[in-house]
Amino acid sequence: MSIPLRTADFDYILPPDLIAQAPAPERDRSRLLVLDRSTGVLQDRIFRDIPEYLVPGDLLVINEAKVIPARLFGRSERRHRIEVLLLLEVETDCWEALVKPSRQIRVGDRLALADETITAEVIEKRGEGRHLLKLVYDGTLSDLLWQFGQMPVPPYIKRQPSLTPTPSTLDPSTLDRDRYQTVYAKHEGAIAAPTAGLHFTPELIETLTRQGVAVAPITLYVGPGTFRPVRVEEVSAHRMEPERYMIPEQTALAVKAARREGRRVIAVGTTTVRALEHAAVNGDVRSGAGVTDLFIYPGYRYTCIDALITNFHLPRSTLFMLVSAFAGRQAVLAAYHEAIALRYRFYSYGDAMLIV
Repeated sequence: MSIPLRTADFDYILPPDLIAQAPAPERDRSRLLVLDRSTGVLQDRIFRDIPEYLVPGDLLVINEAKVIPARLFGRSERRHRIEVLLLLEVETDCWEALVKPSRQIRVGDRLALADETITAEVIEKRGEGRHLLKLVYDGTLSDLLWQFGQMPVPPYIKRQPSLTPTPSTLDPSTLDRDRYQTVYAKHEGAIAAPTAGLHFTPELIETLTRQGVAVAPITLYVGPGTFRPVRVEEVSAHRMEPERYMIPEQTALAVKAARREGRRVIAVGTTTVRALEHAAVNGDVRSGAGVTDLFIYPGYRYTCIDALITNFHLPRSTLFMLVSAFAGRQAVLAAYHEAIALRYRFYSYGDAMLIV
């Protein structure tokens, strides 16, 4: 009888000063730790070196989800300042949202948000700080969010995101709208970036395509469940929150052809992995829209990816477990310890890994 995996098995100690607080000056100048999962050999490179590890015929699958500036500030009837993070539109103008401070918000309260251009009525309290809000506004919600909202950078980035992007400066507080977004983001709806893709530039993608690497898109709208802490002792008892995805027919066909012909499928990010693996039947990926709550941890048998580009993830997180399922827990822990020794930058704005 096998011993159950414990959440503590996926712990490691990270010096706080290695948590990236801002993006690298240039996207593709991030560092790249290359792990060969068959040998455990590690190489210390720069992300723009990645074409050296890809060959003609490889299929690179990217996540085209676009982060929306879903963090809004305003006031309630009892608080001069509140913060609202819109999570998911459950029906027209009715959103599930995180509200802070949660304890002072009651059903029936009206919130004045976004310089009072949006009114939100609290319809329901759902626990863990989540509320159901009915929004009332003039015009288009997307336009108001881009005018008044802030990018929902993770809480371990200890600064205020800026409302206005100015890519000409390296001041991190002014870069989030530009840099907490992939260069190929198209479909609005994510509240967190698919961060493995943040390292790509249009020029790097062009280099890869000229090299004979095919690029195919999926969309998975990253939600709070991806980053929800694992609070149970045994890994298998954790449950993922559902996230919406869409796989175009051409991408499904491209994955099927690559696997049939023995070409590699390389996933850019854990979100891409979860969408492809959820939609796969005997290695063939089904096209269309869906919802996934797939939780991948060691013991899972991958069916449709051969290599993975990913960032460095939080201890005890489901993302760290997913990577460990792909490359082996001990190999990934060894890679992380090497990255710490080499002073790599961690988490969303940090450096990258390529696992081949």
